[in-house]
Amino acid sequence: MDDEQRIRDLIERWAVAVHGGDLEAVAADHADDLVMYDVPPPRDGVRGIDAYRATWPPFFAWQSAGAVFEITRLDVTCGTDVAFAVALLRCGEPGELAADPDLRLRLTVGLVKRGGRWVVTHEHHSFPDLTPNAE
Repeated sequence: MDDEQRIRDLIERWAVAVHGGDLEAVAADHADDLVMYDVPPPRDGVRGIDAYRATWPPFFAWQSAGAVFEITRLDVTCGTDVAFAVALLRCGEPGELAADPDLRLRLTVGLVKRGGRWVVTHEHHSFPDLTPNAE
């Protein structure tokens, strides 16, 4: 298996773990010193694996009411020891997705190879700003 496939598998496992509410599996392939920028506050992001772990329980609670979380597109760019991936995910409650079927969560992941293993050092989640421009 090549590095690009290893990274694809890592991100797909992460998405399954997120959808399943499995915190240990969500954090499994993340570096202790990771940085994450997320949709909810804090706007300056979270730093470190403990802060990262603390962000997930409220999301899991929201998701347990029936929300969807699934990758629809995943692109990986991989070097020898640094890589990044960009993805689009269906993420929302069924009513939200019915009202806006094209709504996608954007995900960017930065990875480094440490000790022969790929780990996530940067994670960024965002939704497009659909606010009409004031003119």
